[in-house]
Amino acid sequence: MSAVVLNDKFEKASELTLPESFSGINPHNLYLYVKSYQAGIRANTASTKTRSEVSGGGKKPWAQKGRGGARAGSTRSPVWVGGGQVFGPKSNRNYDLKVNKKQKKVALNFALNELANAGKLFIVDSIEVASGKTKDAAAIFNKLEVRDALFVKELIDENTFMAFRNLQSCYLVEGNELNAFLAATYRSVVIEKAVWEKLVEGAK
Repeated sequence: MSAVVLNDKFEKASELTLPESFSGINPHNLYLYVKSYQAGIRANTASTKTRSEVSGGGKKPWAQKGRGGARAGSTRSPVWVGGGQVFGPKSNRNYDLKVNKKQKKVALNFALNELANAGKLFIVDSIEVASGKTKDAAAIFNKLEVRDALFVKELIDENTFMAFRNLQSCYLVEGNELNAFLAATYRSVVIEKAVWEKLVEGAK
């Protein structure tokens, strides 16, 4: 598989072959990482009250015998409207799923390899919009001729951030923020050469 190398004008200049460590990876690694990532960002705010936590219901609604109906001890019973919830969700649940460092790295390599296979992995010397204008960032994106793109910059400067922040089809992150979930979410990825070299070095 090969990545597309772009020149300063974001035009195709050459191709770069991916290391062997990026191929032959089981796709299940990516599945496990994405599952872990999404579990980690859950808000975990869903919480219901049991019959002991719902207010009211202290008085027995009616006498135990004599009215010909079913017995009832509290209006907060789960069978009553407005009653407590049986086995409802609680905010103290831990959704975290463990994925070790090696598996995270392998999952990212697989995602990048799939992008390279589709011809949607781009490497460029620098991603910078000195003017800070959105139209200049949009011009860079349009040259790629892709539906959406993840731009990975080693260190984001203020002007480049301002230029990309209003583009709905683009997302700008720093090199240490790149992960398999983001790489798998976007249909194309543009990586600065400095970041790519670190990825290759870490994949050895």
